[in-house]
Amino acid sequence: MDNFLHILNLGGPMMIPLIALALVGLTIFLERVFFLHKGQIRAEEFVSGIKTALKKRRLLEALTICDETPGVIPRIVRTALLNSEKPFDVMRQAVLAQSNTEIPLLERRISSMALIAKTAPYLGLMGTVLSLLGVFYKMGESGSYATAATFSAEVYSALISSAAGLMIFIAAMIGYSFLNSRLKAIVYDMQFAANSILLFIADGMPEDENLKIGGSPVEDKE
Repeated sequence: MDNFLHILNLGGPMMIPLIALALVGLTIFLERVFFLHKGQIRAEEFVSGIKTALKKRRLLEALTICDETPGVIPRIVRTALLNSEKPFDVMRQAVLAQSNTEIPLLERRISSMALIAKTAPYLGLMGTVLSLLGVFYKMGESGSYATAATFSAEVYSALISSAAGLMIFIAAMIGYSFLNSRLKAIVYDMQFAANSILLFIADGMPEDENLKIGGSPVEDKE
C-alpha cells in the first residue's frame, strides 16, 4: 500500500483522474459481465424444451417455462408464443419488436469501455507533459544545472502517468473485446431461438419436427 501511494505521489496530480477512470472501468466491466452472464442460457436446450411442450399442445406449460427462465431468449420466445395464434407476419413483427427492445439493454455501457480506453492515454500524456513543465520551470527558476541523475529521476516521475494511462488503455480494450464477444454470442442465440420457434409455429408445431439450426423464417416465410 505504501509503495502504491508513493508511485501515486510520484506520478503527479493526473494520477487521481486516472485511478478514478480505472475504477469506473472496472465497475462497468464487472456489472456487464454479471448482466450478460445472467442473460446467456443454452439456447438449443431451451428451445427444444419449449417445442416438446408445444408438441403436446401445452401452451401454458411453455409460457411457464419462459416465465421461470431468466434471460433475453425466454422473453423473445414468450413473445412468439403469445402471438402464436395470430398471422405469421404479426407474430414475426412482435418478435422483432421485442428483439429491438432487448438489444439496447444488452449493449448498454459497453461502449463506455471503449471511451475509457481512448481517454486514458491522453490523460496519462497530459500528466507527463504537466510534470515535465514543472521540472523545467523549477530548473529555470533556480538557474542551476541539473545533474543527469536528478534529471533522470524527474523524467521517471513524469512518465509514470503515461505508463498508467497505457496500462488502463490495454485493460479497457481487453475488457471491451471480451464484452463484445459475449454480446455477439447472446445475439446469435437470440436469432437462433427466434427463427427456430417461428418456423416451428408456422409449420403447425409438428410432432416429428427436429430441432433446426439455421434458416431465417423472418426473411423467408411469407
